[in-house]
Amino acid sequence: MSPGRPQVYDVIVVGGGFAGTLMAHRLGERGRRVLVLEAGVRAVNAAQGHRRAVDSYLAASAKVPGSPYPSHPAAPWPEVTDLTGASGGGYRSDGYLIQRGGLPYASGYVRANGGTGNVWTGLTPRMHPEDFRTDLFGYGRAWPIGYADLEPYYRAAEREIGVAADAEEQRARVGLPLPHGYVFPMRALPPSHLDRLMAGRLDGRCVKDPGAEDPVELRVVGTPHARNGVPNPSYEGGAGYVPVGASGQPDQHNRCVGHASCIPVCPAQAKYTPLKTQARWSPTVTLVDRAVVSRVLVDGTGRATGVEYLSYGDGDGDGHGGGVDRHRVTADVVVLAAHAVENAKLLLLSGLANRSDQVGRNLMDHPVLLAWGLMPEQVGPYRGPGSTSGLEGFRFGRARRRRAPFRIEIGNWGWVWATGGPEGDLAALLGPAGRQGRGRLRGAALRAAVRDRVGRQFALQFEMEQGADPANRITLDPGSRDALGLPRPVATYDLAPHVRDGIAAAKEVSDQIFALLGAEDHSDYAPGPGQPGHFVHHGRSYAFRGAGHGAGTHIMGDSPSTSVVDEWQRCWDHPGLYAIGCGSLPSVATSNPTLTMAALALRSAERVEGELAARDRPVALHRRTAPATTTTGDAS
Repeated sequence: MSPGRPQVYDVIVVGGGFAGTLMAHRLGERGRRVLVLEAGVRAVNAAQGHRRAVDSYLAASAKVPGSPYPSHPAAPWPEVTDLTGASGGGYRSDGYLIQRGGLPYASGYVRANGGTGNVWTGLTPRMHPEDFRTDLFGYGRAWPIGYADLEPYYRAAEREIGVAADAEEQRARVGLPLPHGYVFPMRALPPSHLDRLMAGRLDGRCVKDPGAEDPVELRVVGTPHARNGVPNPSYEGGAGYVPVGASGQPDQHNRCVGHASCIPVCPAQAKYTPLKTQARWSPTVTLVDRAVVSRVLVDGTGRATGVEYLSYGDGDGDGHGGGVDRHRVTADVVVLAAHAVENAKLLLLSGLANRSDQVGRNLMDHPVLLAWGLMPEQVGPYRGPGSTSGLEGFRFGRARRRRAPFRIEIGNWGWVWATGGPEGDLAALLGPAGRQGRGRLRGAALRAAVRDRVGRQFALQFEMEQGADPANRITLDPGSRDALGLPRPVATYDLAPHVRDGIAAAKEVSDQIFALLGAEDHSDYAPGPGQPGHFVHHGRSYAFRGAGHGAGTHIMGDSPSTSVVDEWQRCWDHPGLYAIGCGSLPSVATSNPTLTMAALALRSAERVEGELAARDRPVALHRRTAPATTTTGDAS
């Protein structure tokens, strides 16, 4: 912030990630003075920052989600490499997020400008109408709103972030009640070679789902994406759509060219990130980075009035040292948009919004069961987005009562998530001969072996719905503090029997799909360093991964006694205080949550604008009527 600039704002947004960026954008369009406080670092020059991110990713030995982005001890984040499985089962944790659950919370996030929106997959399926009432299936919580309430905001979000999908396919194969005549801004991305192979062998075939009464028909269905493809000329009644380019301006270029590094960085900048919207922010929006909010301020009535934050310098340029200053800023509305874990941390630090005792509770994710193998022929892995199609038949219906529903993503990136990718295979072929005799290969023999081994790799990713469970929660540990002296968050986490049953059912379905494909199954869930999510269910070993879909820590509901925020993501207990993002979701269903989070943010932005408009509405003035004169007739 420039010295001397008046620190008077309509709205303070905490967090420059997906939800915070959209909220600031909408309010800035209405001329509102918005201050965005970002805990992480932003690049002063966006183009240079992108080049540095790509270079950092390429140079990183471990290509984890946070590898392209500069970190600082003052704003740490949990990384997937913080967790290690033990050889006899169990796990060890060594990172920012303290783990004290029976199983680890295996998802991380990023504290840099743009947040986890820099590293997301770019997949944008909508939730289904029945996903808003999982309580009817005996688990989770009901939303205070339904699909119809959110539908216009889904369309607004799909326009803002640029979604490519086939509307007719989404209607017919997913059952989404899209409005008549609606098409997505861009045409669906083409299916991968693997998608086509699978469709040829699976479409119309049936498998037995242990949770379902009838066999489930398989059908490969394209997945909506927020990455630039071919604009749809029929969009908005024939007005068409122009993709948003790297600078945030309309640009027909910046199309997906198949770099296969969407997580953590898209070199072509075809994938949407919040930085594209930030480039179009109104001049009334100000972003301050390296600003860690430590407390939300309220007045004597409980109304939010501002925040305190700690700013840090870059010290020696390597992320260490530098001074820390404390600041206080005020506004009429405060919006927390710092990720589910960080929002809960801030509310707990401030001692706010917890009348229901639900702050930090109901922590959710999409636990993922991976199944990986070799197809009989070459499938062209390690190209394009991580997944372009999926199998949708296990997401809905009465089977949800018996086991967690799941969506199957067809993985285009071989075994990268399962075993670390082709580097390990190459090392095995180059190294000493093993028991399988695959080592010490060179020249043509090596090339042939790599082609055979790597070129046939594929994976299925079964993403489970996890219902809201108050026992899964974020708390604080005052005895363990970060570099700024703030208590570190603690995750207490486990998988309910409903989710474990879903994982077991998914493996049975996987076995049948592998048989239909004629594929070799190389899935291995034995405990070990690479399996911190290992568990035993009904005598059989499984292991799950985190999807990076943190949700549920300031849950939305219809009563202040059972929830933290109302349907507008407004804290029940504090006028002027909003907590937005996936932390508000009462259920995460089986769809990637970012599009739903974006739709909710746009809906809440309208509510915030309504509050500010009411504040600014002129007060009606009325002529004061003179009091009637009483005449007594007595002049004495």
